[in-house]
Amino acid sequence: MSTSDLLLARFLALHPKLIDLSLGRILRLLERLGDPQKKLPPVIHVAGTNGKGSTIAFMRAILEAAGLCVHVYTSPHLVRFHERIRLGRSGGGRFVDEALLVDALERCEKANAGDPITFFEITNAAAFLLFSEHKADVVLLEVGLGGRFDATNVIDHPACTVVTPVSLDHSEYLGDTVTKIAGEKAGIFKRGAPAVIAPQEPEPTAVLEAAAERVGASKLLVGLQDFNVHEDGGRLVYEDADGLLDLPLPRLAGRHQHTNAGTAIAALRAAGYGGLPASAFERGMTEAEWPARLQRLARGKLAELAPAGAELWLDGGHNPDGGRVLAQAMADLEEKNPAPLVMIAGLLATKDARATLGHFKGLAQMLFAVSMQNQLAARTAEEVATLAREAGLKAEIAGSVEQALREIASRTWPAPPRILICGSLYLAGEVLAANGTPPV
Repeated sequence: MSTSDLLLARFLALHPKLIDLSLGRILRLLERLGDPQKKLPPVIHVAGTNGKGSTIAFMRAILEAAGLCVHVYTSPHLVRFHERIRLGRSGGGRFVDEALLVDALERCEKANAGDPITFFEITNAAAFLLFSEHKADVVLLEVGLGGRFDATNVIDHPACTVVTPVSLDHSEYLGDTVTKIAGEKAGIFKRGAPAVIAPQEPEPTAVLEAAAERVGASKLLVGLQDFNVHEDGGRLVYEDADGLLDLPLPRLAGRHQHTNAGTAIAALRAAGYGGLPASAFERGMTEAEWPARLQRLARGKLAELAPAGAELWLDGGHNPDGGRVLAQAMADLEEKNPAPLVMIAGLLATKDARATLGHFKGLAQMLFAVSMQNQLAARTAEEVATLAREAGLKAEIAGSVEQALREIASRTWPAPPRILICGSLYLAGEVLAANGTPPV
């Protein structure tokens, strides 16, 4: 176990609750550290239920293609904590290295002096400390949970605030309706800062618009109303009041990524980066990467277990709306290249598995239910299978992803199957680690 792992394990004991939304504890720690959050390059702050990470991935790819250095903070990680903190460098950012991470974590631990603080809060403070001490042109900052009381919401003057599509998730913390959740996400809007709202359903849009206007956002850009993105002739066309961009289709698979790409462009233009060369936006579409979001696994230990000619896909979508867009992506692939869809799924007990999996009724031929290895809140394979059957799917139990792949390979299919591993980012992390292809 590395030193950073030991430090992170100690942090888990500093607060009795893993999630306890509040700003008081982190503001206290940041003050002791010299308020590093006030010494950052321009910050683009991103909240939302789905699409946050992909939107940030597009922004990072565009900015780096223009030669800018970009710090990035995202969560959760898939395999190693270091994935959460990307330090900008010439030629492209890199995950924080072990020595820098250990130093920042130790200084945060010393400054905190044993006071109650959550794991996310103290590690978020470490990211701010690192970002303040290493030069960059931009910080892309992803909200962990909600927005209003999220530990990232300590940036007083962001260059831009963004809310990606809002749907039901984390209802025990954010509220049991989409409008309540949207109200929490809107907590990142700041007076004098542009606010960008991704294309989404009318109810959350109305809540977000009203909140941005109430707080005094300097500019309000609402998807479908103030900016639009659509596919035309195998190209991605982005339009707003500042003009049109004719771009390649995104490298990230799924039509929902068109929305994320459009939101990223709108955010960059609102934040003052609209003058980047057209080539940067073009390269951003084709170079953006975001692991475990409809990621094709073409090589690795698990990929080798799949039947010859099969496709192996991995996605971390874990809520009903994530299930909807993922099922749509699978339907689009089926239309272009028909193949039997076989699912391998594992979900947390805190997620609506029946609603998430229900979108695949009539689309998937079979689902193999698995349980995650190191998650206390993971549903058992038996529970996942039962909920899948209740959602109208044919389901069987497998002891592991490896066992499920071997079972799929042992059976006869009318054509090489399209295999989708899905249901949780935690499961996705286990898969990438077992496959030998962690994010790098």
